[in-house]
Amino acid sequence: MTPVIDRVKRPSKQSASAKSTEAATGDARRDRWRKHRIARRAEFVEAALRALDTHGPDLGMEDVAAEAGVTKPVLYRHFDDKADLYLALGQRGTEILFQRLIPAINAELAPVPRIRMALDAFFTVIEEHPNLYRLLAHGGLQEKLAQSDVVAEDKQVIATALTALLGDYMRMFSMDSGAAEPWAHGIVGMVQNTGEWWLDRRSMSRDSVVEYLTQIIWAAIDGLTRQQGVAIDPNLPLEENKVVRLGRDQEQTDAG
Repeated sequence: MTPVIDRVKRPSKQSASAKSTEAATGDARRDRWRKHRIARRAEFVEAALRALDTHGPDLGMEDVAAEAGVTKPVLYRHFDDKADLYLALGQRGTEILFQRLIPAINAELAPVPRIRMALDAFFTVIEEHPNLYRLLAHGGLQEKLAQSDVVAEDKQVIATALTALLGDYMRMFSMDSGAAEPWAHGIVGMVQNTGEWWLDRRSMSRDSVVEYLTQIIWAAIDGLTRQQGVAIDPNLPLEENKVVRLGRDQEQTDAG
């Protein structure tokens, strides 16, 4: 006959092992499900981008669902409401913009080609995704503006990074860097306003508007530096290449 003590202990050991295995299996399952939901949400955002191209800024959830090949209830499993989807679209738009803009701003080029490349990156993005830009800039996030204004946040991030970049260069040339912040915000505002005008009018090519803005921005830089007795060759790379990192939680410049 099996001793009573053995009959008591054995189930206890087996139970502990089973619980450990069950916990590990449960954690792995939850991790797979979390990754699946993240991937599905990203797929729906890409479908929303395509639907925007077809239906414009007034697209509805049914348009996104049709583009994704699912029903609206399935879509609502991944987004709280329409505003939540629009917010995700805004975040995706920021990723697209920064993916193009950061390499352009950080290119080790002469000043004028560097300005031109950065401007071309911005105008290329809004040309490829005009309805996304209109959606974010002119409405569509009204329900969540109290929590997030994607365009305003992006402008602030870019202006803050540009302030640091201009300030570094101004100090490098022994100039007063106090003007860097208003200058940066002025440039960002001018580029955004010109971009909105260009999307509405399309009275010139992207290359033309980029070139005009490049000339305007360089004329301001050249005029200011010459007033301080500093002459910069627009077609020669500067001795130091300042590097910008753009992000919602981090904006800084380093010497490259």
